[in-house]
Order: sequence, then C-alpha cells, then structure tokens
Amino acid sequence: MEKTKLGITISLLGAALYFIGLLGITPLVIAAGYVLLFEENQWLKRTAVKAVAIVLFFAILSNFLGLFSDSSSFLSNLFALFNGSINLSVVNRLITLVRIVISFLSSLCLLILGFKALRMGDLPIGPVDKVIDKNR
Repeated sequence: MEKTKLGITISLLGAALYFIGLLGITPLVIAAGYVLLFEENQWLKRTAVKAVAIVLFFAILSNFLGLFSDSSSFLSNLFALFNGSINLSVVNRLITLVRIVISFLSSLCLLILGFKALRMGDLPIGPVDKVIDKNR
C-alpha cells in the first residue's frame, strides 16, 4: 500500500479527512490544506477537496434555512411593534426540524464516505462531484 509522508496509508488519511469533517470546518481545512500542499496522491487530494466541499455544502444549506428563521422572527417582532400579532412558531419549528435533518444527513454522509475511503472507495454525490470535476 502506498504511504503518505506522515507514514500512514493513503486510505487511512482519506478516511481521517472525512471523520475530521465531523468535528468541524476548521480542523478539516487544516488537514485538507496539509494534504493539498504536501501530499502527491491525486485520489487523496480529491478526497480532501470533496470532504471540504461536503461540509461547506451542508453548512451553506443550513445557514440558508437560518435566514428564513431569522426573517420570520423579524416579521413577528415587526407585527408586535404595531400592536398586531402573528404566530410563526410553526414555521420556526419546521425550519429547526429541517436543519436537524440536514445535520444528520451531513454526519451520515461523512461517516459513509469515511468508511468507504478506508478501502479507497467513493460515494458519488452529484452536485459536489460536478463542482469538483469542473474545477480540476
């Protein structure tokens, strides 16, 4: 098996990238930066970019939904200011539920990809793979 400059196998470092993505974006960017700067294996570099892209994709999706939650709170407060009332708590609960589902899907996706990476496998994720392939 081919080894990295760290002395571990390429598949283990690839899996570690996905698992680090479960911790957060900052440690993932540091690990992916290392791979992109110092490692030469193309599969590993693609894995680093894909891990960052997946975490960013789900973070952007979740934050976009957060905008709806913030705007509904703003509308509630605006109506309350003019002695009106509007109840948007159902909308906020629905948005919270969707954000929880997005978080679950993100974690599930990273876990599956991490275990597949242990065998140097991949799970095609349409929009993410298209962006990566387009910008290679």
